[in-house]
Amino acid sequence: MQNSTPIIPTERLDSFTGSYITTALWSSTDDNGEPIDRSYGRDDIADETLAKMIADCDAFQKQNEALLEEGTSERAGHDFWLTRNRHGAGFWDGDWPVNGDKLTEAAHAFGECHLYVGDDSKLYI
Repeated sequence: MQNSTPIIPTERLDSFTGSYITTALWSSTDDNGEPIDRSYGRDDIADETLAKMIADCDAFQKQNEALLEEGTSERAGHDFWLTRNRHGAGFWDGDWPVNGDKLTEAAHAFGECHLYVGDDSKLYI
């Protein structure tokens, strides 16, 4: 079922969200263990998945606005994906010396989510 919410074209996303999506693509693998970004890109993300990604990024930025001032938007989006999914890097690994622990806790509160390729060759969470 297609989402009726208008989706922002991926080229018009803010730098936090763009970086989050890019990180999701390169850090995820398909059923064969191949990096998703080898065969898929932003345009392959299902509308409802893109809407969820945008909403999560927007909420995280609003809830942690003051803490995120320590770094760049691009780095923050990258670290949000990695941290929420408990990869081996993220807010806690040293690039956020003042607020890393608080941002890690905030990212973990969003829970893990992972990309997968659907039967229609679209990407879903």
